[in-house]
Amino acid sequence: MSLSSLLFQLKPLLDSFADGTVPQSLPTQVQCLQQMITLLKAHQDLAEYEVARYYVSPQVAPLLAKLSRSSDPRERQLAASGLRYTGTRKSAAQLLRPLMKDPDGGVQARAHSAVEALDITDVALPDRRYRLSRSDSPRAKGGWNPSGWSFGLPLGIPRWQRKKKVHVLPSGLQKKLKLPELSAVEDVAKWLGASSPKSLRRYMRPGTSTGSPYVQFQIPKASGELRQITAPRAALKKIQRQILDQLLAKMPTHAAAHGFVRGRSVLSNAQPHEGAKIVVKMDLRDFFPTIHFRRVRGLFSYYGYSSDVAHVLASLCTYRMRLADRRVIWPGVLPQGAPTSPALANVLCRRLDSRLTGLSQKMGAVYTRYADDLTFSFNKEPERPQQLGRFLWYVDQVCQQEGFTENAKKRRILRSCNQQRITGVVVNSGLHIPRAARHAFRAVLHNCRKHGLASQAKGRKDFASYLLGFASYVKMVQPELGRKLRAEVREILAAEAARKPLS
Repeated sequence: MSLSSLLFQLKPLLDSFADGTVPQSLPTQVQCLQQMITLLKAHQDLAEYEVARYYVSPQVAPLLAKLSRSSDPRERQLAASGLRYTGTRKSAAQLLRPLMKDPDGGVQARAHSAVEALDITDVALPDRRYRLSRSDSPRAKGGWNPSGWSFGLPLGIPRWQRKKKVHVLPSGLQKKLKLPELSAVEDVAKWLGASSPKSLRRYMRPGTSTGSPYVQFQIPKASGELRQITAPRAALKKIQRQILDQLLAKMPTHAAAHGFVRGRSVLSNAQPHEGAKIVVKMDLRDFFPTIHFRRVRGLFSYYGYSSDVAHVLASLCTYRMRLADRRVIWPGVLPQGAPTSPALANVLCRRLDSRLTGLSQKMGAVYTRYADDLTFSFNKEPERPQQLGRFLWYVDQVCQQEGFTENAKKRRILRSCNQQRITGVVVNSGLHIPRAARHAFRAVLHNCRKHGLASQAKGRKDFASYLLGFASYVKMVQPELGRKLRAEVREILAAEAARKPLS
């Protein structure tokens, strides 16, 4: 087939993507994409094949980006195949990075195949698990090539090819941390107050329908988008709370982790960056869903629990989605809404925090993490402008190797001439609540004093608790101002109570 014949067959398929036409439904676009992949795959030996690829790529790219973020692994597999046959190297590399760390093995395999077929040479940190000889080229496994994107994930590397031995848990660590002694699944059931191991299975059911242990709802983000919350029902929440209090809370976390750690807060996360010349804020994309069942099971195994016990504990802490066609997604992931998810994420991020702390110290920076928010600060300007860019490249690569992907759209570089806000606290000179927030709260108090609480409640069920809570938050950051605001709130609440007739 000639190039003109191939383009003639591709043209009607692209009509569902072309600008200016009536937008087609997603199933129609997916069907057209599959047909285009079939055509391009069958004619990839054509001398002018790259012309056809570049002809298709711009119009197909938005759909491939959407499919790569889909909750259905079949659509993510289609995205990986589509990137191989219709994507350019630059556009494909950006989407293939997270797909190479996908929880689904089929998606991982197709992503690796696409990277090799496109001969992507995007430089990544070496994968230190591989043995390299002096005769090996940089493109060899473990060199400066995309194999480093999947560092930390189980690739089934033969023992003879590994550079390091498998880590063995120090003996006695479980007793030293006073973790519960759980030798078998029966011990887990007894510890959790279940009648038998079989009775625990109902807490591992997939989906959120009737009879499932989870419910789903959405809450608005600050950006206006909706955040999906997967919360456990009361029975499972009680079990997860016990796992958190008696097991996960005893596992050590890194000193750089400040989110959901007892004795630490948004204030302790902001304090190390006070008065910095440069503050860099970064965000990890899909933080909890990135941590899947196999990583959680491996964590419990690391702390000395048998494979069966680790399997049960990991199943109780992860959630498996059920699609509309009743297909169950495996492996499960950390649900955003479970009490155990933040603690598990903090423990699993110990190596990430350790590596980023060491990298920051070499560059004269300070690092802290609050959940998925990474913060770096410099007390002086880098000697050369490119040093900051190089540092951020290393940070991105370390995150890649640890199984996370940076959300580049949320990266912010804040200098001292601008407001430097970290987890809601301004750190330019001292620690302060943002001026706009203080003024807005004072305006609310003024209106409450003049027109009553009901005029400012705006649908809040417990508006009085909100006023006291915000004043207490201000007191934590700015004690003197917070005490004044708390006194004002109490005065307003007392006047409101006196105004209401006794029932």
